[in-house]
Amino acid sequence: MNNNSNEVNDAFVAENLRELCHLIMKSGDEQFLMEFCECLFTKAERTDFAKRWQLVKEIDSGVTQRDIAKKYAMSLCKITRGSKELAKPESAFRKMLDLRD
Repeated sequence: MNNNSNEVNDAFVAENLRELCHLIMKSGDEQFLMEFCECLFTKAERTDFAKRWQLVKEIDSGVTQRDIAKKYAMSLCKITRGSKELAKPESAFRKMLDLRD
């Protein structure tokens, strides 16, 4: 990314997300990570993040997309995207679901 530019490109995003993921893995402290998320994300962003994860769990448990949309006031487009991601071979969503206690 050019230091004089406000433009954010894919490489910039990937680099920063990779660094954050690395630090999250390195932390290993759930309470600290909760505090970090409260600092990093606005309340609205945290709500959106939580709703997106909830929709993945509900799709996985067999709840219909229309019921999820109604329950959480979410667009069918967003829910369909989650469903498609969950259905992919080697889905990261599936792997995360499998990590739950």
